[in-house]
Amino acid sequence: MFIDCLQYCNWSEKIFKQWRASNLDAVHVTISYHEQFRDTVSNFEQWNKWFEKYPSLIMPAFYAEDVEIAKKQRKTAVIFGFQNPSPIEDDIGLVEILHRLGGRFMQLSYNNQSLLATGCYEENDPGITRMGKEVIKEMNRVGMVVDMSHSSERSTFEAIELSSRPIVISHANPSFWHPAKRNKSDQILRKLSENKGMLGFSLYPHHLNNSSQCSLEDFCLMIARTADLIGIDHIGFGSDLCQDQPDSIVEWMRVGKWTKEIDYGEGSASNPGFPDMPKWFRDNRDWNNIIEGLKKHGFSSDEINKIKGENWLSFFRKSFMSN
Repeated sequence: MFIDCLQYCNWSEKIFKQWRASNLDAVHVTISYHEQFRDTVSNFEQWNKWFEKYPSLIMPAFYAEDVEIAKKQRKTAVIFGFQNPSPIEDDIGLVEILHRLGGRFMQLSYNNQSLLATGCYEENDPGITRMGKEVIKEMNRVGMVVDMSHSSERSTFEAIELSSRPIVISHANPSFWHPAKRNKSDQILRKLSENKGMLGFSLYPHHLNNSSQCSLEDFCLMIARTADLIGIDHIGFGSDLCQDQPDSIVEWMRVGKWTKEIDYGEGSASNPGFPDMPKWFRDNRDWNNIIEGLKKHGFSSDEINKIKGENWLSFFRKSFMSN
């Protein structure tokens, strides 16, 4: 089983074929960043067209069983998620509707303060809001996973405590390795594992030690140290890959419509666009480099299989309501 629990690529037949060439059995796809409900529905419509056009390559996944079916049929299962609660607007009833459409993950905030929780770029962190507490309960009820990848420290702690189901940090790295604002503290990671949550390791250069110059050996060492910290059963991949996206997209990701200024976020004024990927992971063609790196680092076959996808599949079985 091979699962990447976060990508936001410029979707195309080329990428779908690369998924298959890399034997990716499932990918958690961001279907909405700042889009509100109606625009998110339009994004679902577009994906339905791709499913119709490329039925030999991809299929939608609503349950863990669908991922297993996709593997047997040599297709890649697509699991949908939202990087921002914008699709539910200020209406808790839209949580269930979006779940019925196929949404399985939702971040409670994306860098900024939202109606639900505080983002990692805010100076003050009051934690989960009144609406956030209610939305977490509703997400737990319908089987939509709480994702705190872009959220701040206190809000993430509170989300873990408030959620009756395990939550995820689908795409981030430990801050002991690289102190990016979005990377997570030891305390958060321990709390996450104690509550049977999952961490997806990110390959986005701003989250990596030495950015684009990060070595494969260093990346694998980070995985090993994290496994020692929280256990091998709570880690997987969440690459945050933005393959083939133009630089204009990263600006939209960072600012949406909330400001008239340019917010460089995890980048800088001298590097406002997408950073170069590490040479050992250009895009979806290079997953095998990481697997070989883990082997060289001393991970066993069973441990690699867990990191590759067995841990995520086990999480899906417990988190997505069965059909």
